Amino acid sequence: MPKDDNLFFHVAFPCLKVSTRKANKPRACFLTMIIRSLLDTDLYKFTMMQVVLHHFPAAQVEYRFKCRNGEGVDLASVADEITRQVKALCELRFTSEELSYLRGLRFIKSDFVDLLGLFKLDERFIQISSGPEYENGLDITIKGPWLHTILFEIPVLAIISEVYYRHAVPSPGFSTGRARLAAKARQFEATEEGFHFADYGTRRRFSYAWQEEVLRALQQALPGKFVGTSNVHFARQLGLTPLGTMSHEYLQACQAVGPRLRDSQSYAFNTWAREYRGDLGIALSDVYGLDAFLRDFDLFFCKLFDGVRQDSGDPFEWGDKLIAHYQKMRIDPRGKTMVFSDSLTPELAIRLFHYFKDRVNISFGIGTNLTNDLGYPALQNVIKMTRCNGQSVAKISDSPTKTMDHDPKYVNYLREVFQTFEEAHALSKEDSRS
Repeated sequence: MPKDDNLFFHVAFPCLKVSTRKANKPRACFLTMIIRSLLDTDLYKFTMMQVVLHHFPAAQVEYRFKCRNGEGVDLASVADEITRQVKALCELRFTSEELSYLRGLRFIKSDFVDLLGLFKLDERFIQISSGPEYENGLDITIKGPWLHTILFEIPVLAIISEVYYRHAVPSPGFSTGRARLAAKARQFEATEEGFHFADYGTRRRFSYAWQEEVLRALQQALPGKFVGTSNVHFARQLGLTPLGTMSHEYLQACQAVGPRLRDSQSYAFNTWAREYRGDLGIALSDVYGLDAFLRDFDLFFCKLFDGVRQDSGDPFEWGDKLIAHYQKMRIDPRGKTMVFSDSLTPELAIRLFHYFKDRVNISFGIGTNLTNDLGYPALQNVIKMTRCNGQSVAKISDSPTKTMDHDPKYVNYLREVFQTFEEAHALSKEDSRS
């Protein structure tokens, strides 16, 4: 790996001239639509949408937007541009080439692709408001049939991020971003064989153009370690592997569409297994906290699923607990996979790799640190499901600040049902000490 940062980009992009005068070239795409393809989203949106089509086609849901940055981030001033970009998003249709690509994925079924051929996001289902009465000046509610609203989240978040940085950073320092990316690539290259990571950074990327540049550079410089992206559009464009299974919204919705609240997590995993028959076998662990997850993740699920994804809490403690659980079930953890995806940096990913590498298979999904590290504070925006079929839904994260509490009474009830009160209290104490 070249140590000179400009040389790194000449290696990754032999046709790209890197100079001070042309450092801002990627901003040229800002004159066009931010989202140019309905594939410009995470793979798990399609894998979940297929489950919705086959198992919950009548479900009605509601999502709410939240900016976790606190004061200092004004989104009201860019609300009109966000609205225009969302209107443009709602005009997009899948092309025949995109549908053919999806049809070629082994786990995507033909009837689902046929539906996508008719699909179009409907702006009637999304409401954008702005003003001083809203936190950070912006309020977004998405409400309607789950099947017709599930694809809003990722592109809307990407729109908010790119529009915000257009105004907040009129002359971005891409040279700084390139230098930081080159340094990360050298760290990854120096890590021993067996280290693998992927891009999970679409929703909070600095811009479409910058994410593309990052992916092309990593693909060229680290072919053995950079294994793919969650972004289906870039996977198709660049010949990368699209990665992803399920997100929190799927398990949250099962609180309302399942037979009994206490059984909703098991119901979600069983339904997933019926749909994919052993494919896409990475379960998500933190909708009710790890301890509640392990109580449901019995021998059947331990054998059925290939592994588990960590998205909150202490990753070292999480991994130790999961390995101990596999061993308790008399399953060799070395045949299973742990996927880490919570606020990763290269340093943390490499530490986790060295800590667990001889005990279990490991993979890393790195998001904001890859696609929005140009020296400016990253937006911490989320869009989370808050209601399904007329009732509240929520997640209880292993990181207390990530718990969504639009209905605090329901969150407390959820803690009682899944017996997480003592666990949450311990996490809060630990969080206050750090």
